[in-house]
Order: sequence, then structure tokens, then C-alpha cells
Amino acid sequence: MKYNFLSLIFFLVLASVVQAQTINTNPILTSWATDVNSNLPLPEYPRPQMERDSWQNLNGQWEYTILDKGAELPEDFVGKITVPFPVESYLSNVMQSVGAEKELWYQRTFTIENSQRRGRVLLHFGGVDWEAEVFVNGESVGTHQGGYDPFSFDIKDYLQRGKDQEITVRVWDPSDDGPQPRGKQVNQPRGIWYTPVTGIWQTVWLEFVPENFITKVKINPDWDNGSFLVETMAEVGAGEFKVEVRLLEDDELVVQGTLGEELVLTIPNPKSWSPDNPYLYDLEISLKQGNKLIDKVKSYSALRKISIGYDENGMQVMELNGQPLFQYGPLDQGWWPDGLYTAPTDEALLFDIEKTKELGFNMIRKHVKVEPSRWYYHCDRLGMLVWQDMPSGDMGNVWESKPGIYRKGLNRERTSQSEEIFKTEWKAIMDAFHHFPSIVVWVPFNEAWGQFKTKEITEWTQQHDPSRLVNSASGGNFELEGNKLVGDIFDVHNYPDPVMPSPDLFGKVNILTLGEYGGLGLPVENHTWQEKDNWGYQSFKNQEELWKRYQQLIDDLKLLLPKGLAAAVYTQTTDVEVEVNGLMTYDRKVIKFPVEAMRKLHEGLYLKNF
Repeated sequence: MKYNFLSLIFFLVLASVVQAQTINTNPILTSWATDVNSNLPLPEYPRPQMERDSWQNLNGQWEYTILDKGAELPEDFVGKITVPFPVESYLSNVMQSVGAEKELWYQRTFTIENSQRRGRVLLHFGGVDWEAEVFVNGESVGTHQGGYDPFSFDIKDYLQRGKDQEITVRVWDPSDDGPQPRGKQVNQPRGIWYTPVTGIWQTVWLEFVPENFITKVKINPDWDNGSFLVETMAEVGAGEFKVEVRLLEDDELVVQGTLGEELVLTIPNPKSWSPDNPYLYDLEISLKQGNKLIDKVKSYSALRKISIGYDENGMQVMELNGQPLFQYGPLDQGWWPDGLYTAPTDEALLFDIEKTKELGFNMIRKHVKVEPSRWYYHCDRLGMLVWQDMPSGDMGNVWESKPGIYRKGLNRERTSQSEEIFKTEWKAIMDAFHHFPSIVVWVPFNEAWGQFKTKEITEWTQQHDPSRLVNSASGGNFELEGNKLVGDIFDVHNYPDPVMPSPDLFGKVNILTLGEYGGLGLPVENHTWQEKDNWGYQSFKNQEELWKRYQQLIDDLKLLLPKGLAAAVYTQTTDVEVEVNGLMTYDRKVIKFPVEAMRKLHEGLYLKNF
């Protein structure tokens, strides 16, 4: 981050303070905390991009214990934990730290009917931070590393006779003692670094599928041709299989082809998706053998195109569906005072997006965290553009100054193991969330946090998903390739006032953006994580002072648009722990700005494009 003098003083003071407490055992709560059904929290279907009717939610009360790392499968457990809330969180009913020297164990039983055994039985985990080994009836089914990507195991062969079955999960998470992606989690929370998140933090569920079943559907919108390109993957045995894709509208369209073939579904009079008109098409994908229906899933998609265009001065701009669109949104950390990484309810998860939209933003930068699939589904439904960060990890970069070039960091030397962990999880995240049309920008690195091999990672990201733009390093450590920066975007950070990258450097060969700015702070009494020592990049005494300063920031921001600024990100959606920079308080009970006035103020940012 590029700081003003006051911000620099703050961070020098902050660096001298070590906060011993890792768990706040008396946090403020959101209004949704009392709505949580501890026996079945977050009951909604967790994978809206590929939906089946035959499933079973396993959220709720599990047994837990915390043992030394390397301990054997436990026979005794110390209490109950509410899954899927992290063990450190209030809503888990545990609120206990774990650390790198310990492992967290879960166990529960579930009932399965004979009719559910006819095909395969898939055990799904939306997210477990960080390393998870899964046992069914005492036998190890498999191990997964990665705190942000969903995974599953076929457990049919591990089921016993009778209805009652047992699941045990071992979790190890070294937090900031390890090289793995972790975002803003640290063992000693302070400043911009927050409480650790260990264990299961997204929905656990069973899915009952046929012996031959669809494993993945990849839908690419071809906006230029009004088409969807649909590729279906399946696990099948001997025989010939075909795929049928059906568009579920008044005038149904159907296309058939061979399994694994990319099918083209061309739509007469296509409707484009945008923030103003987030139109979604419902699809149904069937696996057939001859004329026999074997498996079927429901999905959806949207026709939209994100691309690079040029303004009247030859500066690069972001275009949505062939039209320039200034993108403006908040930095969104995705943290909750009662659930930490996990929103208390689906209504709570939706609330942040709805309020962001009401305040007049058209984009969200999801900051060094990945959300559950339903969050992106809500963005798709509501018409909210998303910049998706890769969660950072393996910190410790050396910083340098390159006057006038905003190049502030050096690539970090990471071990081969650390590099492989990053690459594996980044690919898994991109694959798992490729489906969601709201995601328009991938951000591999933030401010040189753990940044390594920038050119290699950026170019691989562009090749792996050419349908989106790539912001190689939001706010720092850019690499040159010829006369341009690696990636599509030249992104700087500055607090609190808006600035932009110099158009004289790489302005006509990179999109110019302001990846972070603002951070105006206002602690609201009875709505803070702690009673004192809360902070913002620039603090205010009341909402009137705060609003006046924000209006000045927008006036200054508007001056940059004619010079070629293509997007900006304001810090941030909500307060988070000791940070009070939010548009809302951490408990979401107070919106600090006048909603309608802010929405009208933001409208002026988009007028130059139309």
C-alpha cells in the first residue's frame, strides 16, 4: 500500500505492538446470530452451479477434540462443535485456538437408506482450512490440502452394512507458521491481520448419484455469437454416452452431442448480462445412454463479455459487452464477528452484496479470500461484478523503491513445496469458480504478499482462463515485458486520497486502476470489536464529518476519469475486527453513510461511459 505520512506513523507504531490474545471470547454479534439453527445451520443447497435433487446436508452438531499433531484416530471427544463454523468463532460454540502444533478432529454419524446406496455416494466439503484427512467408519478415504477450494470423495466402498455410518475428519492448519495460502489470518491478530480460521468453514454434504454420473459442467459464454459453449465431464463405464443440453425458456432449445465434446447452444435474440440487467439463462444437462436418461443436473449461465477497449485518447479501458464501463466497488474482506470466515446465514451472506448494490457500487473486489459458491451465485443474480483475489501466503517480501514507477517489491524466493502449494490451489480455485459470470478479473497477487515468479504465474493465469482479465499484482511489484507491464492491468494503492498510475509510463498498453484507496475510519460506540484502540487510515468523530470527506474523495476521483482511470476500489465494505474503515459496522447494524445520497453520488462516476 502507498501510504501518506500519518498512515506511515501508524504502521511504525503498530509494528512495535504485539497483541497476545488470539481469540476474542466476547465479540459483537450480527442480527443473524440468533437465527442460526445449531442442528442444521446453512441448510441451502451449496452448489447452485450444478444442482441435483438427491443430497443430504451434514451441517450441525459434530463431536470435536484438539490433540497433538500426529496423534492416532481418537476414541474420545471433548465436546460439540457447530459445523461449518470455524473452531475459533463464536458460532462454533467452542472459541478455541489450535495452532501448528495441534490438530483438530471432528466426528459425527449419519444415516443412509438402502435406496441411496444404488449408485455412488459422494461426500462433499465446501471448504476446510487447511489440510484435511477424511475417514469413513475408521478407514482413511483421502487427504486434501487447500483452504479455499471445494473437494469430495466417493465413499460408497467405505460404507458398512446398516444405516448408521461414521465420518471423522482430521484438520491441520499452521496459519501464519506455514507457507500455505491463508489471506489475513495470523496467530496474533493486530491491525489489518485477523483471527485465525481453522477447520471446516463451509457446508458438508452428501450427494447420491448413479454409477455413471456427471462430474463437471463447464459453460463458457460466447457473447459475440450469442452462444453458450458447454462441455460436460462424467465418470462412466463401458458403452457410448451422449449429452443433451436444454435451455429452459418458453421456447426451449436443445442440443445433443458426444460426451466430452464442446456443444454450442446458440440463442435467438440473446439477452446480455450486466449490472443493470443481470439476466440469467437456466440450463439442464443430461447424460444419456441411447435414449435412456442416466443422470441430470441443473445449471445456469449468462451472456457477458469482459474485454479491453480504448477511449478517445487511446487509453485502455474495461469494456463489458463491448461498451466501456467504469468499475467501482469496495474492498470486501468477507469476515463476520460471530462466524469469522463463515456468514451466520445465507441471508447474511446476501446482505453485504445487496447493500453494496444499494450504495451505488457495481463491483466488489473479494480480498485475499474466496467465498462459498452461493456468494458468487448471489452476485450473478444481482448483477455485481467481481474481482477475485488469490488468498496470499508465505509472506516476507523485501521491498524496494523505484521512483515514478510504483514498483515497490521484489519477487520472493519460495521453496519448491511452497510454490507447488500456491499453484495447485490457484488452479483449483479458478477451476471451481470459473462458472460464475460475475467474476471478471483474476488477481494472483496483492502488494507483493508472497509474490513470486510474477511473469510465469500471470501468463499461466491468462492462458488458463482467457475469458477474464488478469490483474497480476494489485498495488505492487510489477514486471515489465517489453514496453508494458505483465498482465492486463496497472494497479496502484494509495491511502486515503485517490491517485492513478502515471499515463506516461504504460498508460496506453495497460488498463489503469486504483486497486485500493480511502479507508476512512469511524468507530461507532457499541458496534466495535473492542472498546478502544480501533483505527482507520484517517479517523473521524461522526458520520457528518465522514460523509463530507467521502464526497471530497469522489470529487477528486472524478478528475482522474478523463485521464484514463478505468476502475477504483474503496476500502472497505465493513469494519473488520480493529479496523473501522467500513461502509458498515462489523456487526452490519449501522450503515455509516446516507444510502440514497451515496448512490446518487456514485452515479456521476458512470456517466462518462454512455
